[in-house]
Amino acid sequence: MIRIKQLQHRFVDIMPDKTEPGVLYVSMEYATAAHWCCCGCGEEVVTPFSPAQWQMSFNGDAVSLHPSVGNWNLRCRSHYVVREGRVIEAPQWTKDEIEAGRKRDKETRAKYLANSTGVAAASAPVQKPIEPNWIGRLTAWFKSTFEKPGK
Repeated sequence: MIRIKQLQHRFVDIMPDKTEPGVLYVSMEYATAAHWCCCGCGEEVVTPFSPAQWQMSFNGDAVSLHPSVGNWNLRCRSHYVVREGRVIEAPQWTKDEIEAGRKRDKETRAKYLANSTGVAAASAPVQKPIEPNWIGRLTAWFKSTFEKPGK
């Protein structure tokens, strides 16, 4: 059961030592958000931002997190969505759904990390380099023609 129905966002440089229920602390510098579990159990929930984990959006008034927050490692096993500051209870997952989700998340993170470090993922197709457009070619020509050697 979800007891905290609203999360007020608070942008911070670093996560504070003392946090409050009902507040979503967002650190853009560390690409992370943290809050107390919305079931009311008092556990801290951390959601790191990356294309392979959570994404945070801010509409100028409220914050949303995507995908849902599934606290499968906590005793409460709560599951909810944070949409424009509102906390919406989501259905519980079965053990099979949790394992499938973890496997998918692990594969997504591995693929993202492989691509971000320059290591080709085993299943990723090799992409042809993108040719520069006419502006890129013109800029390169100007640089090669007018720049002094050694600059």
